[in-house]
Amino acid sequence: MKTLRTEYYSDTSVEVSAESRRTFAIISHPDAGKTTITEKLLHASGAIRLAGQVKARGERRRTQSDWMEIEQARGISISSSVMTFDCRNLTYNLLDTPGHQDFSEDTYRTLTAVDSVIMVIDAAKGIEAQTLKLFEVCRLRDIPIITFINKCDRDSRDLFGLLDEIESTLALEVAPINWPVGTGSFFHGCYNFRTNVFSNSSIGRGAPHDAEVLCDDIRDRRFKDCVMPSVYDEFVEEATLASSEYAELQLDAYLEGYQTPVIFGSGLKDYGIRDLLDLLGEIAPSPRIQPAEPAPVSPEDDDVTGFVFKVQANMDPKHRDRIAFLRICSGSFLRGMKLRHSRTGKSLSVHNPIFFFAQDRELADHAAPGDIIGIPNHGTIQVGDAFTSGREVRFTGIPNFAPEILCRVRLKDPMKAKQMRKALEDLSDEGVAQLFRPVIGGQWIVGVVGQLQLDVLTSRIAVEYGINVEFELAPFNTVRWVTSESENALQDFLSRNRSAFAEDRNDAPVLLVRNLWELDRQKTEWPMISFSRTSERSSS
Repeated sequence: MKTLRTEYYSDTSVEVSAESRRTFAIISHPDAGKTTITEKLLHASGAIRLAGQVKARGERRRTQSDWMEIEQARGISISSSVMTFDCRNLTYNLLDTPGHQDFSEDTYRTLTAVDSVIMVIDAAKGIEAQTLKLFEVCRLRDIPIITFINKCDRDSRDLFGLLDEIESTLALEVAPINWPVGTGSFFHGCYNFRTNVFSNSSIGRGAPHDAEVLCDDIRDRRFKDCVMPSVYDEFVEEATLASSEYAELQLDAYLEGYQTPVIFGSGLKDYGIRDLLDLLGEIAPSPRIQPAEPAPVSPEDDDVTGFVFKVQANMDPKHRDRIAFLRICSGSFLRGMKLRHSRTGKSLSVHNPIFFFAQDRELADHAAPGDIIGIPNHGTIQVGDAFTSGREVRFTGIPNFAPEILCRVRLKDPMKAKQMRKALEDLSDEGVAQLFRPVIGGQWIVGVVGQLQLDVLTSRIAVEYGINVEFELAPFNTVRWVTSESENALQDFLSRNRSAFAEDRNDAPVLLVRNLWELDRQKTEWPMISFSRTSERSSS
């Protein structure tokens, strides 16, 4: 680990401040620059010494958050990762999420574990499809959003058009924090309206100016002298209009999800990154109340509680490890503490909890609400599981979504059937794919959102388990979880449709659907049965 905890506490009296925690995710459409911004935030905080691995060569090409072999080979994020770091007396838990839509389910679950979000938008493309989907998840959970409009050093769309699109498409009031001074080949840097600091890009062109210029206002001579006259005049006109057209930052409106502060910049060139980190520390919420049953969980509660939002297998392939990512929701956690696993009812002594810095890790002696710790396990912990030191609790809103591709698995070496089952169960628990066991017949069915997930499954099973498998399409389009208020009606439905039924990893009944016409017929014939596109992962 590069940098983590600097606080120390005795074993008998522990008070870890939740107010000092900022737990957030970065979301975007693929190629908007999310991973680059992740790395630059780590660099700006001092958590890493070398930025720019995304564009570097050889070994340096590995980014901090993209640690899997297939991620490095394809240059994409396919698994959520956690990076914990300290900066200016605050502890940040950064959850980097996959941008590709085929891994959206991993992203959805990760968003249940954060208190705020940074939404990255490409200045040339505006709001794209995956960004909109992820925003809707944030809206459902009322997660506050800071918007970062990236790549302002390249040709971009009209800045006012971008802001108007955010307001009209997302129904969010925008509050510009800074403004680019020129764009594309005329990009001169960014001017922060709140601090009156001009971050000057001309320093990289050999001009005798400071990298940052503290100004009295936008008409300050020190600022004007750094900028081409035509660019300066256009900036003053735009900045004046922006100040009159858009609202100032209102903390309550941001925290309630009605307003988004907007920062312009360039992740690749390091503009707007410091503004983003400073704003995150200043206004992003500390740990919030978490939805749960029988009552919501407050970070101020004495009991230590938390839920698992991710399970990662083989982060260290040499040891075949399995790590459950636990979001601490309340109480002060200490290493060695006993927590009750709500789903099984068993107590677990957490002797070796860890903090993460992507694949790197260090022992966690204590953790506060908002922190993410890893619990090593041997397959007993699943996504959605709750842990508590006191009263029973079940955290809600951790979803499974109906897959869009269903496949049967073909094993090239029949002697490795046991190993294949282990691999599929491990990766299913991790959330890479869903696994269904037909009531009739013994061949497992794998469900995924997109083709890229199948490529990842094939690659990881080969690399991590030494098994060669192929996937062939099953004669089903999707699945529906079935429930009913009448147990008799449900059992009657199941008995009459045994050939089309399977069980998921939680033993919940699932209807295997061949086409939408068949699904509509079942809905008509069985009005007492509910057919759901989602199921909630059980934490009790």
